[in-house]
Amino acid sequence: MEIFVEVAKLRSFSEAGRRLGLTRAMVSKHILQLEEKLQARLLHRSTREVSLTDAGQAYLAPCMATVAQSQEAARALSQATQAGAELAGPLRIQAPSSFGSEWLADAVARFSLPHPQLAPMLYVDDALLDPIEHGFDLTIRVGGIPDVHALAMRPLAPCRGVLCASPAYLARYGVPQTPQDLHQHRCLHFSHLTDGTQWHFTRGEERQTVRVQAAFTANNGVVLQQAAQRGLGIVYNTTFLAWRALLEGTLVPVLADWELPLNHLSALYPASRQPSAKVRALIDFLVAEYQPVPPWDRELAVAGLLDLA
Repeated sequence: MEIFVEVAKLRSFSEAGRRLGLTRAMVSKHILQLEEKLQARLLHRSTREVSLTDAGQAYLAPCMATVAQSQEAARALSQATQAGAELAGPLRIQAPSSFGSEWLADAVARFSLPHPQLAPMLYVDDALLDPIEHGFDLTIRVGGIPDVHALAMRPLAPCRGVLCASPAYLARYGVPQTPQDLHQHRCLHFSHLTDGTQWHFTRGEERQTVRVQAAFTANNGVVLQQAAQRGLGIVYNTTFLAWRALLEGTLVPVLADWELPLNHLSALYPASRQPSAKVRALIDFLVAEYQPVPPWDRELAVAGLLDLA
């Protein structure tokens, strides 16, 4: 019944299988078994689309209600049995390398201390890996969800962008006064930015977009920050990575009166199943760590380097 509901909602055997972690053939087999049991054809199949028959349309609403009740009962049972259970076993986590090494590794270690039977497995990689395909229990991602049907999301923290450069670079090449001045500067580019080399700026109602000429490109934020600290150019950074260098003065903000697009750090997990107690507990721990204002932004705000208003 749950499979039928997903196929009916998504109008696709393949998409339903992806959300439920099943092959298309297995989805089709279950639907056929259901139709045989009911002695009614529920779906019209074609090479281009899947649609409900009249019988399928009549069956869908009560079926959805039954599935919802079953899922709620399973959730209540899981919460009751796991409330006092010790967190144990493997916990597979994937995160961007810069955030994973700078912040998440320490948080996961502190989260694990009271749970000696827990075995976290932290994979740091800036590639946009498919959490379901790679078997991750929890994925930390900057930006949007790649597949809203297959993944559930919980926001963890704002992810603010910041342009910065070393004092030596600015002394040599000058300080840009407007976004358009970046055309005359060496820019260090993060290759995973969704808009490529287009950098977007806002100031009040004013909007500007600059397509920079990248003097150096990398797929890793730490690499770019090190290049900026060496004086190679102006880097498009995040405050969770740049905060220490900004506080120490090895990097200084550039075009601080302009804002870069606000993104978010989010926790993603498969939508097809209720998160386990250990996944829920880790997400709750990270939310408490990073909300309402993450610690890196608090440090910058206290130093007068970030306006949180």
